[in-house]
Amino acid sequence: MGLTSAIIIFSLSLNLFITSLAEPVNPHPQEFPSFKIQKPQDLKQAFARACSYMVRITTSCSSPRYTRDYVSISFGDAYGNQVYVPRLDDPSSGTFERCSTDTFKVQGPCGYGVCYVYLYRSGYDGWIPDSVTISDLNYRKTITFYYRVPIPAGVWYGFNHCGGYVTAAANATEVI
Repeated sequence: MGLTSAIIIFSLSLNLFITSLAEPVNPHPQEFPSFKIQKPQDLKQAFARACSYMVRITTSCSSPRYTRDYVSISFGDAYGNQVYVPRLDDPSSGTFERCSTDTFKVQGPCGYGVCYVYLYRSGYDGWIPDSVTISDLNYRKTITFYYRVPIPAGVWYGFNHCGGYVTAAANATEVI
């Protein structure tokens, strides 16, 4: 094997490794009316092993110029580890303006790979997300969920690529 062949193989291996670090998830988001947020005491137990996540939300260029909508997010893994942020929005700071990207550092229970994300929008402005990228800073893993459609008000709306477990775990908890 010559030096050129070795470089090509190394380059292909490196490209596959880098590609696997950011996993795009492309199916359409859906309503999840039965989704439940874990009770605070369940979250306190999970925070015994807290991890940091970087959440980057890009607002669609089709969204209103600014929004006064309340926006919440919940994401997690297939084992019931759930991160919940009740309010990401802040109209006075220009959060979620049209064609913008907002980044949030959040703490939550450590998980085993984010496989679901849901946004909850409350209000009349009709904010439209383009994408949500979640980076697990402890495991150095990033996943992007593409919305690109208006999300309905008053319902959890997003993606679940965890299989059946999250649905069962989410239904077993109570709404707070």
